Amino acid sequence: MTTTVPVDPVKLTADLIRCPSVTPEEGGALVLLQEVLEGAGFDCTRVDRGGVSNLFARWGRAGANRTFGFNGHTDVVPVGDPTEWTQDPFGGVIHDGMLWGRGATDMKSGVAAFVAAAVDFVTNTPPDGAVILTITGDEEGPGKDGTRALLDHMAEAGERMSVCLVGEPTCPNEMGEMMKIGRRGSMTAQFTLRGKQGHSAYPHRANNPLTAMVRLMDRLATHELDEGTEHFDRSTLAITTIDTGNTASNVIPASCRATVNIRFNDAHSGASLTRWLRGQADRIEAETGVRAEMAVSVSGESFLTPPGELSSLVSKAVEAETGRKPSMSTTGGTSDARFVKDHCPVVEFGLVGRTMHEVDERVELAHIGQLKGIYGRILAEYFA
Repeated sequence: MTTTVPVDPVKLTADLIRCPSVTPEEGGALVLLQEVLEGAGFDCTRVDRGGVSNLFARWGRAGANRTFGFNGHTDVVPVGDPTEWTQDPFGGVIHDGMLWGRGATDMKSGVAAFVAAAVDFVTNTPPDGAVILTITGDEEGPGKDGTRALLDHMAEAGERMSVCLVGEPTCPNEMGEMMKIGRRGSMTAQFTLRGKQGHSAYPHRANNPLTAMVRLMDRLATHELDEGTEHFDRSTLAITTIDTGNTASNVIPASCRATVNIRFNDAHSGASLTRWLRGQADRIEAETGVRAEMAVSVSGESFLTPPGELSSLVSKAVEAETGRKPSMSTTGGTSDARFVKDHCPVVEFGLVGRTMHEVDERVELAHIGQLKGIYGRILAEYFA
């Protein structure tokens, strides 16, 4: 039996905030969403894997020719020191026109908005096609058993989205100002240089890995990876740590470790940058005689959904609801769109993200309703 009562996205967001779903805890958030969606006629399946909770929901028949998908997450980062919060981080408190709590911006409000929009849409104007919602509890964590698990489930079950919108907060300062049509890639490289320990008064008897590491880090940090591409800013490399663990001022240590993080555009791949890093490490090894070890982890490749029908659909809906035409950006960190892009065309649009991950995370009440209106308009236009 389906419900005809419109879903209030503000109330749903508040209810979700009250679910303490710090990664990887489900906290009751997906249970709540499944209850709402099944009440509106969605077929729901829990796709739990590796201790992570995920929810797949579909309205309409499997294998429909036109299927619009939404993707989002209900897991949140830790609150930090709760005494520093003005409001209870899991209270879902409404104050001064704002809804306060961990996940208010990133991204329980986005999930609530697309769930509310989808329920109202299929109830009032059942489309010739299907609507799929994929909601994970592992976006803020390792990401191995979240959206990836949902996409694996879809492949095994013969389910497919034609296009997908990820509801991450995308607007820097004003509602409607930015959407994402791609993301930079992200990778981390950890270097360990091994030399020979010795007395600092007799440096010629040692082989100082710190000297070699400083030289290596300088070369990496001062190298210009590229000048940017048509849709992407320049790639960046940041040194995030250099460490020896040496507490003695008169000892040259035997080893030194350092880590760099690279955010790269579509001029590179994780593999091409790994080869470059290995080449630089080998060069230092040849020049200094230290042994250079390297471990690389690529958390996501860069991707782009070229401007076209999907981005135009989202842009027009945002402009109609907010009066702003969103810029098409590829800035920011990574999101689960990096997994969805291998399944179907994907873009991202959501709320203003100024307070995400901060103490006193909060969202304007009016923006939540506005976001539901945008998502509802997108569904109506897509299936028109």
